[in-house]
Amino acid sequence: MELFLYLSFEMKAGDFLIATPTIIGDPNFQRSGVLMVDCQATGTVGFIINKKLEYTLDELMENVDSPFPMYYGGPVEQDNLFFVHRLGSQIPHSLPIQEDLYWSGDFETVLSLIEAKKVNPTQIRFFLGYSGWAEGQLESEIKEDSWAVVDSEEVLDWMDNSSEDFWKNQMRALGGRFLIWSNAPENPLSN
Repeated sequence: MELFLYLSFEMKAGDFLIATPTIIGDPNFQRSGVLMVDCQATGTVGFIINKKLEYTLDELMENVDSPFPMYYGGPVEQDNLFFVHRLGSQIPHSLPIQEDLYWSGDFETVLSLIEAKKVNPTQIRFFLGYSGWAEGQLESEIKEDSWAVVDSEEVLDWMDNSSEDFWKNQMRALGGRFLIWSNAPENPLSN
């Protein structure tokens, strides 16, 4: 069964955008999976979850001594730090995405939890930058077949697993015309 969802599907926070092979050559989104955190008529916001950076949180911040992985969240505001977490009310001012998943919140509390070793990388993920679309932009990209929209229930435990094979695994799950891409090299021309 092909999981690709068309425009009749109303996207909601917690859903995922999976880059289709038509995005090959786009350095920001090629082979990416984007967790949608805010879906409004005026625009949408998400974070690329599977592009791990070569440095860690402690390398970016002087007051942190835990090497939490950092991820490239997207091309917008790349000099700003964002986070998605499972800590809910432990972090004041968190914004709900879906049950047991939040984004943003009081960063001083996050730093305190890290310092006290009360949080681990399966509970929080840090991003530099975010992915954002203006009103109608994402709908247009979906119409152009640049993205497959996957319901959050189809993408389980993404914070617990390695991000390296996320895109390949989603191509397999989408099946049909996407299946062949799950084993294709990153640059098909170098094959």
